[in-house]
Amino acid sequence: MKKRLMTLTASALLVSAYAATPADAATYKVQKGDSLWKIAQKYDTSVDQLRSINKLSNAYIFPNQILKVDQVSTAPTVKPAQVTQTTTAKTYKVKSGDSLSKIAANHKISLTNLMEWNKLSTTLIYPGDVLTVTKAAASTTTKRPTAATTKPAVTAKPATNKTEAAPTTTSSYKVKNGDSLWKISSNLGVSITDLKKWNSLSSDLIQIGQVLQVKASVTEKPVENVTDDITKLVNEATKLLGTPYLFGGSSIDTGFDCSGFVHYVFNKAGKSIGRYSSDGYYNRSFYVTNPEVGDLVFFENTYRKGISHLGIFIGNNSFIHAANGGVQITSLDNSYWKKHFEGFKRFY
Repeated sequence: MKKRLMTLTASALLVSAYAATPADAATYKVQKGDSLWKIAQKYDTSVDQLRSINKLSNAYIFPNQILKVDQVSTAPTVKPAQVTQTTTAKTYKVKSGDSLSKIAANHKISLTNLMEWNKLSTTLIYPGDVLTVTKAAASTTTKRPTAATTKPAVTAKPATNKTEAAPTTTSSYKVKNGDSLWKISSNLGVSITDLKKWNSLSSDLIQIGQVLQVKASVTEKPVENVTDDITKLVNEATKLLGTPYLFGGSSIDTGFDCSGFVHYVFNKAGKSIGRYSSDGYYNRSFYVTNPEVGDLVFFENTYRKGISHLGIFIGNNSFIHAANGGVQITSLDNSYWKKHFEGFKRFY
């Protein structure tokens, strides 16, 4: 009887070693200036994961808000031996009209991962390029351990932040019909002065087919979302109603074009962003299916092929933008803009 009792006790211990253990969520108190992207980087997770475990319907957060940041085990667990097999990453061939943001959205991955997996230093891509769109995954098969071993529970720790100087790489750009130094500098996020210096140009004159050298930083910190004061953003935008339209303009004194208007308004609202063209901003933002006030609205194939116009969504199915006739508020039901509507996006 005593021997049988010892056997039953040993069996019970073995079963309990394999039993599922409960999980608690580590938490983080939101500080002023935080964003979901910033917190996700700190805790080595993703924005989607943070939104999922906190049941957030959008990316807006507030100081002193308590967020769950990870699932951690609260009891010792037994880890069975595992055999790992690597699966091949999937690829995608770039087609005419594609952009990195569009490809990332279609394959449900982040722009950052897409650039990292393909070792890209800029968002410039060409038809025919083959991109990796899934990370090579490891599949595991489990073997029953020959002896029970336990490890203490591990609590969530913020990911270590390493600061390294970003190296620069040199890429090239072939001048196309309709290009100008201003247009190329806006699309690639560099200055005209640098373009001229890198290519030893004594004037702004360029020719179709000419190959320009472009230096770009390997890492570019994404622009954080406007999470603190959407009201200020809308107020700054509506102050400019009636301001004249000027192609290439970005000043209240001379007028705005669509991208100059966005640049001016976001900076006035306290968010420092660079001066880019409409497709430059398109490549620095991600798609949203449920737009919020302050998100971007993009249009294509207006005065030129591809992404060619943008504005700021202000709710009630309307957006504010700089177009012919000046800064104005327009309904997305407008037949012209409805025809050219491309999508809603939000700054990284």
